[in-house]
Amino acid sequence: MDNVLPAAQALLLTTAARWMNLVDKAPEALLAARPAPGAWSALECLRHLLDTEAHVFPVRVRAFLVGEDIAGFEPDPEGRAFADLSPTALAAEFARRRAESLAMLEDVKALDLARTAQHSELGEVTLGQMLHQWAAHDLIHTMQAEAALAQPFIAGAGPWRPTYRDHDLQSDVE
Repeated sequence: MDNVLPAAQALLLTTAARWMNLVDKAPEALLAARPAPGAWSALECLRHLLDTEAHVFPVRVRAFLVGEDIAGFEPDPEGRAFADLSPTALAAEFARRRAESLAMLEDVKALDLARTAQHSELGEVTLGQMLHQWAAHDLIHTMQAEAALAQPFIAGAGPWRPTYRDHDLQSDVE
């Protein structure tokens, strides 16, 4: 992608609304259900996205813009930082922080995408690469959450279950 900035901004703009809709409509028990042993629930995905919105992506953009290096990030799969928040409060906090991030991205210019920083684990990276990673991260964890939500419906689909083979996390359907 030649200029990731407008595409990333457009995509990042959609995520909070998707989550607000999910937590508003889906039962909390479904949101909290782990789809398979060791797999994240939809709420754990949301906590992780909120954690990275609070401590990773906007922090890294600011670092790039002022010429600082960036540290690696070890995700907290338990989402302890936001464990006390209800699903609605999690989504609202994510939406608030995302709005701040999008406002900050308005100050990023196409020329800034070539700025480099030393990542503590990956070496030299560019702001453009990091924006690609941010957008992909958003999509992947939102899709992961939606896949988790789909599991009980797939399991209950009876004779249609095999049609979901590529998405069924709990089945040994041939």
